[in-house]
Amino acid sequence: MKKTLLAAALLAGFAGAAQAETSVTLYGIVDIGVGFQQIKGLNTTGGASDKASKFGLANGVQNGSRWGLRGSEDLGDGLRAVFNLESGFSSADGQSAQGSRLFGRQATLGLASNSWGQIDFGRQTNVASKFFGSIDPFAEGFNMANIGTAFSSSNTTRYDNLILYQTPVFGGFQAGAGYSFNVDDTNTTQSGFQTDRNQRGITAGLRYVNGPINVAAAYDQLNRSNSVGDSLANGTGDKIRSWLVGGTYDFEVVKLALAYGQTRGGWIQASSVYGPFSSTNLDAGQSLPGNLSTNIYRDNLRVNSYMVGLSAPIGGSTSIFGSWQRLDPNSDKYYTAPNNGNDETTNVYSVGATYDLSKRTNLYAVASYAKDYAFVDGLKSTMAVVGVRHRF
Repeated sequence: MKKTLLAAALLAGFAGAAQAETSVTLYGIVDIGVGFQQIKGLNTTGGASDKASKFGLANGVQNGSRWGLRGSEDLGDGLRAVFNLESGFSSADGQSAQGSRLFGRQATLGLASNSWGQIDFGRQTNVASKFFGSIDPFAEGFNMANIGTAFSSSNTTRYDNLILYQTPVFGGFQAGAGYSFNVDDTNTTQSGFQTDRNQRGITAGLRYVNGPINVAAAYDQLNRSNSVGDSLANGTGDKIRSWLVGGTYDFEVVKLALAYGQTRGGWIQASSVYGPFSSTNLDAGQSLPGNLSTNIYRDNLRVNSYMVGLSAPIGGSTSIFGSWQRLDPNSDKYYTAPNNGNDETTNVYSVGATYDLSKRTNLYAVASYAKDYAFVDGLKSTMAVVGVRHRF
């Protein structure tokens, strides 16, 4: 109630006569921890093995730090206008996240109805990220421990210029589908006014939630910009197609999670090997491969992805969880020199725990180890963080 009143006070000049029919809520998360990470592997110049490690503050490990405004206006006959503006930031240094976008996490305006569903316009997450967050034991948080390492389309993947429709829930079923006219307006490698000069995206999914059962399926497709030259650096394919299926079953004492999927024609942006830390902290002349944080197109690349996870409550305040993820590329198609021809199977092992201090504040701990990370032979990443998260 306090945060709703505060947001209303901040926006009082816009409330007008319709104030009684309009609600605006200020919300957010502040997440910070202390962690250690070590990265070891072949450097990008093809020379000897490099190793980098760091101990220090780690921002946004369980969830990215953010603040946002969400609101709705009753338009009558069950129809509502809805908006959501969400800005990410680093709690370690106060800088903006998502490439310094003002509302990089979400910026949408839409219409909603209990009878026909909701349609939103603007920058937002895709359907896979919305439907698989409740299937991932790490709830799409905790950096490389989350399901987005193996299933890149479910790594809180956001598209610019997205029109997204979601149905109401009918008997436990819900569907969603959307189209993006340009998934990344900040991409400087594409140019031109025509639609096909932009990187376009399709996202769709279906889920069923009923009692202890939660199952979902999702599909994403990215169509490459026609203005980008056909080269290994820019990509050699026209489309990235990614699908995944998964689910959980809650036995009350433990919840089992399973997921399987496949990505063809490239890789949708995923986690960086540097986890909660920045690659700018490496020494001069030191450069490790394994950054999957951009969309890469690769003809004939096919990656099979797997995840097995468990989570369990302990008492009323503690939860423990863990997962194993595996990424199995079918061929050596992903990397350019000097790492081309060395695509390897990636395995990621992760455990974590949370302890609730209150309804809004919790402590957490996570440890994760990846072998042959990002398909790179011999690249290892080890991460361990303890921290605190507060929601308001």
